[in-house]
Amino acid sequence: MRDDLTVYYDGACPLCRTEIGHYRRCAGAERVRFVDLATMDDDAALGSGLDRAAAQARFHVREADGRLVSGAAAFARLWRRLPAWRWLGRLVELRVFGRRPVLALSEAAYRLFLPLRPRLARVLSRSGLLRTSA
Repeated sequence: MRDDLTVYYDGACPLCRTEIGHYRRCAGAERVRFVDLATMDDDAALGSGLDRAAAQARFHVREADGRLVSGAAAFARLWRRLPAWRWLGRLVELRVFGRRPVLALSEAAYRLFLPLRPRLARVLSRSGLLRTSA
């Protein structure tokens, strides 16, 4: 198995854990290394340019060449590795006249979502739609 991408996620967050669980079951996930921040003992394992606080505050992936990508662009990189999601990754990264308008809109939506994530996780957990334990 060759890890083309490393995904950092907050396994203590039921919403994050559920979403990553879905991606882990997708075809192509065998080429992705998933790192649960909640079970890490050593922050040095995150590599250059990333600490635990930043990784928990925002979605990050690391490309095989060591490049760190975050936010909507990180989701697009993950989606491009998963055949069922590849179309969405390509759409988000689509260039139009030298710009990436879908990525810009996706990033804006992601930034709006970030402060809502803890509340949404609590509401969905209380409703039984998310498991509260791993």
